[in-house]
Amino acid sequence: MTIRDHLLSGGEGLQHKTSPNHGREFGAGLPDTIILHYTAGSSAESSVEHFMSPSAGASAHLVVGRNGGITQLVPFNVTAWHAGRSEYQGRVGFNQYSIGIEMDNAGPLEKTGGGYTAWFGRVYPESEAVKAVHRNEVQPAYWHCYPEKQISAVLDICILLVDHYGIKTILGHEEISPGRKRDPGPAFPLDKLRDRVLNRDRSLDTEPEPEYTRRSGVVTASSLNVRFAPNVAAPTVLPPLSQGTVLDVLREAQGWYEVAVAVRGWVKKDYVQV
Repeated sequence: MTIRDHLLSGGEGLQHKTSPNHGREFGAGLPDTIILHYTAGSSAESSVEHFMSPSAGASAHLVVGRNGGITQLVPFNVTAWHAGRSEYQGRVGFNQYSIGIEMDNAGPLEKTGGGYTAWFGRVYPESEAVKAVHRNEVQPAYWHCYPEKQISAVLDICILLVDHYGIKTILGHEEISPGRKRDPGPAFPLDKLRDRVLNRDRSLDTEPEPEYTRRSGVVTASSLNVRFAPNVAAPTVLPPLSQGTVLDVLREAQGWYEVAVAVRGWVKKDYVQV
């Protein structure tokens, strides 16, 4: 897959349609950011249809289906209407800076007797639901899973866009509109994806890999978050650990322990006795 005249070309399952919902061309040196979203819809086709309607007042550059199929609605040199009210690190209004990628995903689900129900009434099986804590929230909730083919397609697209346009930043809608938006949500591996895309050249790495020294620890706080990386802004990887939980401490970094319970993640070392 390549980019020609600001349009994707050559990809399997690739379609092009023209949404009437867009702004002017990007300014000089832009776009420099990718914003990832979930559609919160019932299918990729219904989301494309929505973005094609003039009354929608919304669009995205791409819609990526659960099977990895891609529909492009707006050329990459033209602003789409996907970010809305948004702010991040002093920048306001991310439509003017970013390429928007919408992923077909129902978003938050509610556990019901027959499975897991989306806001529009469709019931999903347990295999398509995951319980996780959102990066901007404290309580776990159920979320619609992202298939491997879809994640792989988004990864390939992001790499292509970074190489073609010199993209510097990849963000979730939840990061530029916290409290208002929750997408792409904790079911999507946002931190892993952007690290893989933006930090592909490891040739300059000079620090040796830290050694793992496994030892046991006990949680001393009443509730302790387990995060993907050793910082308070990193997403959580499972519900908070309760006081007295026994865990394996693997290593220490920047005032944090990497631990293993049922999964691995990072916790603040102040709240673990070893």
